Amino acid sequence: MPSVTVKLYSVFFKFLLKQRLQSWIQAAVDESSNPYGVTTRPEESVSSPNPSFTDGVATKDIHIDPFTALSIRIFLPETSLSPPEQSQPKSKLRLSQLDSPNSIARRRNSYAPPDMGTPRSNSRRISFDGLNSRSDNNAYRGYSPSSRKCRKLPIMLQFHGGGWVSGSNESVANDIFCRRIAKLCDVIVLAVGYRLAPENKYPAAFDDGIKVLHWLGKQANLAECCKSMGSGARGVGAEFTKAEVQRHIVDAFGATMVEPWLAAHGDPSRCVLLGVSCGANIADYVACKAIGSAKLIDPVKVVAQVLMYPFFIGSIPTKSETRLSNSYFYDMALCLLAWKLFLLEKDFSLDHPAGNPLIPDRSLKRMPPTLTIVAEHDWMRDRAIAYSEALRSVNVDAPILEYKDAVHEFATLDMLLKTPEAEACAEDIAIWVKKYISFRGNELSY
Repeated sequence: MPSVTVKLYSVFFKFLLKQRLQSWIQAAVDESSNPYGVTTRPEESVSSPNPSFTDGVATKDIHIDPFTALSIRIFLPETSLSPPEQSQPKSKLRLSQLDSPNSIARRRNSYAPPDMGTPRSNSRRISFDGLNSRSDNNAYRGYSPSSRKCRKLPIMLQFHGGGWVSGSNESVANDIFCRRIAKLCDVIVLAVGYRLAPENKYPAAFDDGIKVLHWLGKQANLAECCKSMGSGARGVGAEFTKAEVQRHIVDAFGATMVEPWLAAHGDPSRCVLLGVSCGANIADYVACKAIGSAKLIDPVKVVAQVLMYPFFIGSIPTKSETRLSNSYFYDMALCLLAWKLFLLEKDFSLDHPAGNPLIPDRSLKRMPPTLTIVAEHDWMRDRAIAYSEALRSVNVDAPILEYKDAVHEFATLDMLLKTPEAEACAEDIAIWVKKYISFRGNELSY
């Protein structure tokens, strides 16, 4: 069972959340009252971006949509600056760790454990001597992808939790979690600051997820254009210096410039989606849309997704929804209030496509490999397990890891981030993710 501290904190947490949800419902906020949207609540404890590698990860915030509040926080691990053979994170991860006694002790069940395999290594060496990539205050600036041989890292889009109405990509808890994932998985994490309800109801958060995917594809194409023009192209390239060309590469609307961290270190052909709670719903939606519009987001390729205790619902109650309806932190009554704030009143249904992934008309055959994380004391667990089983029935690699004595958001909630269960979960995620982002021969750009 969860500790006494967790139980007491859960009571306090639910009391505050209920007050906020009821106040929003009574205020009857109209969806058009704030079309620009909000991504962070005033009461949220936030962490400032830090572009220097003080703890092995540098961060920066980018506002990517001039018409809405949509933003991202980039988490760049310091391993991106090292030669490939020296770039592994300083962790004790092993490919067999999912079956080690310590890991099993944190989990209750593992369904369809994946074949971890052995990632291929790169034997080629490159030199970073004389690389002027830092400012006087040690902030990392990135550098021209056309002038150096750069190590390319996979990209992970991360969608935070919060029941549609709270949470933030720049919260202290989310910052700690994303730093941990960036270092363990050795990936560039893009934490998405999507618009919150009730100011922006469905499908605003889902649309924001798709916008980020398209923005990422646009960034990759702009970086390639920048590299081509800066390496000797005539016309515009002949009239400007390389630095001037790179500063002036923008899209047709002048709203997007080349992001140096992604241009230098990002490999969008190895893109992973990770969603937490309601963020898992967004990740799953984005994965589905990425399948149907692969040509529109090229060269971005979603190779896998991780769904952490997804916020799924349905009209036919599951055993866990009946038995654990009054569970810790996010009980069913509070979650139904959150869904009413997120969905338009005329569209409200427990079988809404945003909440029920097993609606009859949906095809799952082309979904990417999906790791699902569930907690023993979470009323949403059975529906997440059912979705994973449905994926496996159509031959999608979809293992489930269930953690015993764990509650909803056990690996991402502020007070639980330093628990052994949270750390074990992050390590398990890293082991599985590395199966799909291992070296493919394109870690170096020229």
